[in-house]
Amino acid sequence: MNKAIPKRIHIVGSVGSGKTTLAREISSKLGIPYYELDNVVWIRNKSGDIRRTDQEREVCLNSIIQSESWITEGVHTADWVSPCFHRADLIVFLDTKYSIRVYRIAKRFFKQKLRIEESNYKPTREIFIKMFKWNRDFEKKGKVNLFNKYGIHKDKMIIINKAKLAEKYVNNMRSRAIQ
Repeated sequence: MNKAIPKRIHIVGSVGSGKTTLAREISSKLGIPYYELDNVVWIRNKSGDIRRTDQEREVCLNSIIQSESWITEGVHTADWVSPCFHRADLIVFLDTKYSIRVYRIAKRFFKQKLRIEESNYKPTREIFIKMFKWNRDFEKKGKVNLFNKYGIHKDKMIIINKAKLAEKYVNNMRSRAIQ
């Protein structure tokens, strides 16, 4: 993999894998804006989220990835997100342990319900249950789909399965940026 500091980074992983946290850390340390792909899919509205049309979603995503530098993060592996994989200088797959993701989903939900943590969506019981389903589906189908579709980019992909490794990687990126 190229040792230059990546300017276009795509982070992928299941619900609760640490994607948003890692994107925020890299963004903060390198000064690169980050984008949650869920916010590309949904127009956030106080009265309820509205799903973008395929065309609106494509326009929104293209405006991001045509930028000089960006960090995108999401669970998505569908065809519409393929430009993120193709244009990225670095792809980070967070392959966090299943049990850790389950714990994080529960912890996040309760923090959001107690208003300790903000969310882009209303933390309902239905969403909470769906997150466990999405997590299980990613474990069974999402990983396979990820490598089947985007394995061609393995030369620019790293797999991180522990938070400490992600933190170390971000710190190394920051050190290289300062030099």
